[in-house]
Amino acid sequence: MTPLLWGGFVLVFLMALLALGTPIAFALGFVSIVVLMMAEGSGSLSILGETFFGGLASFSLVSIPMFILMGAAVASSPAGKDLYEALDRWLNRVPGGLVLSNLGACSIFAALSGSSPATCAAIGKMGIPEMTKRGYPNEIAAGSIAAGGTLGILIPPSITMIVYGIATETSIGRLFLAGLLPGAMLTALFMVWTVYSCKRQGIGLSEITRAYSMRERLSALPRVLPFLAIIVAILYVLYGGIATPSEAAGVGAIICLLFVAVIYRLWKPSLYTGLFRDTLKESVMIMMIIGASELFSFTLSSLFITQSIAEWIANLDVNRWVLMAIINVFLLFAGFFLPPVAVILMTAPILLPIITQAGFDPYWFAVVFTINMEIGLITPPVGLNLYVINGIAPKITLSEILRGALPYVGCMVVGIILLCLVPGIATWLPDLLMGPGL
Repeated sequence: MTPLLWGGFVLVFLMALLALGTPIAFALGFVSIVVLMMAEGSGSLSILGETFFGGLASFSLVSIPMFILMGAAVASSPAGKDLYEALDRWLNRVPGGLVLSNLGACSIFAALSGSSPATCAAIGKMGIPEMTKRGYPNEIAAGSIAAGGTLGILIPPSITMIVYGIATETSIGRLFLAGLLPGAMLTALFMVWTVYSCKRQGIGLSEITRAYSMRERLSALPRVLPFLAIIVAILYVLYGGIATPSEAAGVGAIICLLFVAVIYRLWKPSLYTGLFRDTLKESVMIMMIIGASELFSFTLSSLFITQSIAEWIANLDVNRWVLMAIINVFLLFAGFFLPPVAVILMTAPILLPIITQAGFDPYWFAVVFTINMEIGLITPPVGLNLYVINGIAPKITLSEILRGALPYVGCMVVGIILLCLVPGIATWLPDLLMGPGL
């Protein structure tokens, strides 16, 4: 078979396994082993173990479980609730202020955890019941949290950006900087839409139950500010060249655990059992996907599938923006069926040479790539955030959550368009602080 026919066979085989509910890592590994044996015989099995573990032999990967632990420490403590309440006290007089409080809490918690599901679960458990109690429709209450949770893979420090940096051998610190302003832009777009939508539907000031004094607003900050300081400190040591991502993540995780213990007086070791268990489960899941994706990439490369696809795309006689539009449609389609980590590991190494050859900045592309993955998190059939919200608020149907989240998909599309019109939104800060890129 030709490489492109092999590629079609691999795609159909992989989609069939995923449709049957096979976990991503096992589907990728099984397809790789079967296809290699079909193409090169049983002798190819001798290098599978080395290839799999070779994909995990990167010191940068240490930062992933550390950032997960940092987010888990905040999620399992009252810190998330305090963050939510502090923002509510400052925004409660704005139309739709409670939704804005949730979106703001999502953006800050996303920076602490780097994980979309963790953000949805932590903020949703507090925010959704409170919004429905105050008369907000189920669609707005659930959809806003589902969309706000997607910010976890864009706002630094982002686990997805770390995986992208490892897969493409680009600077993780520069990727974090590139995601900072676009993350703020998306948060602002979400909030603008929320205010407009709430005003249009008559949801706003009439739902306010009380007015907070300045003293009450300020009193909510002391327990929140230490965690915000952690975010600032991590970004400072990364961009100042003081520490590597792995070192910053390790220190950040330890400080988060200490803050949780000291501020909330959570000293019993038994309280941290679930925290470490959840961190271990999520870390192992991501590491398994990374190892299996390395094996999958090796298979595609051995059969010249990746090279043939890259050559076919590169030979398209189209304007570079048409090429970018094609790539965006492809990423959207992939994000509908696969989680962000899997899509990045499978496609980013193939697409990066193509987009750089077309004259696009690789760090700008990383942001556009990530926003596409955010859309996939709140659109079916996978839509991980939709299921997380449905799990913590089972009385709200999936269709209601989806209807509430779809307007925010429009905000993300607007964000991509703005990035295309003004690439400096993503590239200005990295160039300013770290010098011109590639």
